[in-house]
Amino acid sequence: MLHLVFQSPVEAAVLERIETGDVAVFLENAVLRLLKNGLLSASLTQLLSTNRLCVLSEDMAVRGIAVDELVEGIDIIDYAELVALTVNNHVIQSWS
Repeated sequence: MLHLVFQSPVEAAVLERIETGDVAVFLENAVLRLLKNGLLSASLTQLLSTNRLCVLSEDMAVRGIAVDELVEGIDIIDYAELVALTVNNHVIQSWS
């Protein structure tokens, strides 16, 4: 399943609904919750052991977030990769 997370702040309940093997893409202001110094850092690090977590590069650029500010292991993707994820995952859940 593909999770599109727009929600900001990202609630822990959303992260708990991401099952092993799912992919989550954080978009818009949700990218602000992916910082390694943020409150969700430990939860995201744990989730990365079983899931792919992604952030849209354009959303990072708009918000002035550098790669080294993110929790280590989060994939940075572009719009083409986002489209590919939507094609490859027939079930998509949006969290806003």
